Amino acid sequence: MDPITPALLPAITPELLLNAYASGVFPMAESEEESEIFWVDPRQRGVFDLDRFHISRSLAKTLKSQRFDIRINHDFAATLRGCADRAQTWINAEIFELYSALHEMGYAHSIEVWRENRLVGGTYGVALQGAWFGESMFSRETDASKVALAYTVAHLRAGGFTLFDTQFLTPHLASLGAIEISRATYRKQLGVALGVTADFAPRPPSLYEVLQLRTQTSYRG
Repeated sequence: MDPITPALLPAITPELLLNAYASGVFPMAESEEESEIFWVDPRQRGVFDLDRFHISRSLAKTLKSQRFDIRINHDFAATLRGCADRAQTWINAEIFELYSALHEMGYAHSIEVWRENRLVGGTYGVALQGAWFGESMFSRETDASKVALAYTVAHLRAGGFTLFDTQFLTPHLASLGAIEISRATYRKQLGVALGVTADFAPRPPSLYEVLQLRTQTSYRG
């Protein structure tokens, strides 16, 4: 990853943030307490190939149990707070406000995992044309974040998205099929995605659509 570059502008607006995504960079803060925001442009970018998401046997069993209720944009603020609720977080007050504004503008969305009317996991990101920029996720029950990602991938495929940017590759994401690509390859894929008209519908995909990822796109057992 290149050294993180401080944002030099006095204030970051939601419109500037969208332009940054379209240019291939994204913001972070060192911690919740730090007020300064940095632009990040990794040399190696984490992405999900939407045709190669891995649903393991155990995850398929969890999905089929239907013990979770999936909701889209039901409580974006609570999802954002769930993602920030950890020992180290890059979501400071300004970032919270910026993504809340993007949500109000129709660009930022949450895919939420509920159980017995409790928010137990979820993920949020930014939709721009055919690109989805996954920002963060959290889990308060086993497999909740994996379920959120499975529904996200099915949702993006149904809506015509072509790029799922995870920013970085973690072991958790790699276990689900995420890979690293070079900055140059990422920029090419981003350019294609920004020329695509996609739809982030308010309805979550059906269980059948999610399980189709296992039979049609999964490449591991």
